[in-house]
Amino acid sequence: MRLSQYFLPLLKETPKEAQIASHRLMLRAGMVQQSSAGIYSWLPLGKRVLDKIENIVREEQNRAGALEILMPTIQPAELWQESGRYDDYGAEMLRIVDRHERNMLYGPTNEEQITDIFRAHVRSYKALPLNMYHIQWKFRDEVRPRFGIMRGREFLMKDAYSFDLDGDKARAAYNRMFVSYLKTFARMGLTAIPMEADTGPIGGDMSHEFIILAETGESGVYFHKDWMNINLDADIDYNADLQPFVDKYTSLYARADDMHDADNCPVTADELMSLRGIEIGHIFYFGTKYSEAMGATVSGPDGKAVPVHMGSYGIGVSRLVGGIIEASHDDKGIIWPDSVAPFGVAIVNLKPGDAVCDAEAERLYEQFDNAGLEPLLDDRNDRPGAKMASMDLIGIPWQIVVGPRGMENNMVEVKRRKTGETAEMSPDSAVIKILNR
Repeated sequence: MRLSQYFLPLLKETPKEAQIASHRLMLRAGMVQQSSAGIYSWLPLGKRVLDKIENIVREEQNRAGALEILMPTIQPAELWQESGRYDDYGAEMLRIVDRHERNMLYGPTNEEQITDIFRAHVRSYKALPLNMYHIQWKFRDEVRPRFGIMRGREFLMKDAYSFDLDGDKARAAYNRMFVSYLKTFARMGLTAIPMEADTGPIGGDMSHEFIILAETGESGVYFHKDWMNINLDADIDYNADLQPFVDKYTSLYARADDMHDADNCPVTADELMSLRGIEIGHIFYFGTKYSEAMGATVSGPDGKAVPVHMGSYGIGVSRLVGGIIEASHDDKGIIWPDSVAPFGVAIVNLKPGDAVCDAEAERLYEQFDNAGLEPLLDDRNDRPGAKMASMDLIGIPWQIVVGPRGMENNMVEVKRRKTGETAEMSPDSAVIKILNR
C-alpha cells in the first residue's frame, strides 16, 4: 500500500474525550471515528488490525473443532421469553418493535438463538459433541459508554456454543476452549491469565475470564506472584486428555476483585500481587439451563430423551484491538505485535522525487510485497521527522528509511519498533534481516 493513496487521517492533538491510551492512540492513528456515544466507524488502518485479530480467532476455533456459522444481529423476543431472560436482562438490551408489532431485540448474546438452531436439527446423541461459533457485531446499551472501543455499545464478538450428552463430556468441551483461548491470545503476543469468574446473567456454575494486565484495566486483579514468570505454552494436542493441562493453569491463584476474598485468600501477603486487568475472553459451562427451558433434547444411548449440556465461550474481537494497545505502547504510539500489525514493514522514502531514493524504495516495496509481508510505502511529500513520527504512531513493527545520504553508500536504516533499535545496512541485508525475523 502506498501512503499517498491511502486514507489515514492522523491527528496531531489528542481529543479531549479520550481518557485511556488505546482510545487516544486509536483516534490519533486514524483507526476509528466516533459515530455516536459508544459506536465507532472502523477506518482502513483499524479495519486491517481488526481483520488480523478476527482471523487468528477463527483459525484457533477451527483447530479446536468448532464449526463456523453466522447468526442474525436481530433476534425474536419469544426465544428469550422461552429461556426466561427477556425480562431479566435489563436495560442493556435494545428492544425493538417491527412494523408488524412483533417484539424483537438487537442481540447482546446468542444462547437462545443457537439453542433454537440445535433443537430444530439434532435428535440423537450420535451427533454429539457439537460446537458452533460465529463472529458477529453485538449491541449492549451501556448507560455510560467510555474508553472508546473498550466499553462501547456496539462491538465485534466471537461466541461459541458447545453441546454434549452429559457433564463429563461438557467439561471436556470446556477444556478444549480453555486451551484454545490460551493459544489464541499467545499468538497475539498476550499473556492472558485465566481467572475463576462469576457467571452473571449467562448462568451456570463454572466460568473463567481471561485477563491481560494493564495499568488502565477496568478491574482490580489479585494473583500469585509466580504468574509474572509463568510460560503459557499451549502447544498441546486437542485429542489428548486436557484436564491436567487445565488443572496446571487454574491451580495458581488468580481472581478479579469481585471474586477475591481477602479474608480467605490462600496466598500469603508477600506472594500476592494486585494490579489492574482487562477482560478479553470469558468461558462458561451452564449445564442444561437453556436446553431444559427450550426443549433442546436428544435421544440417549438408552433411547430416552435427555437435555443436552451446554457451554458458551466469548472473545471480544474488537475489544482485543484496544487491549493489545493498552498492553503494548509507549509515548510515541502503538507497538503492534507482528501477528496483528496492519502492515508488516514500512518503507520511508525521505525524498520522493529523488531518482535513486524512488528506485530503491520501489525495489524494496516490490520485494516485500512478493514475500507477502504487506509493506506500506511512505511516498508522501512531508518532512522526514513527521514521516518517522507517523510510523511510530501507527506502530509498524519494522521500518526501513531510504534517504539520499544513505543511498550514496548504498545503505538504509532499519528500525525495530518494539525495541527502538536501529542499524544501518545494505538494502539487501535489510530484506534478509526482516524476512528472517
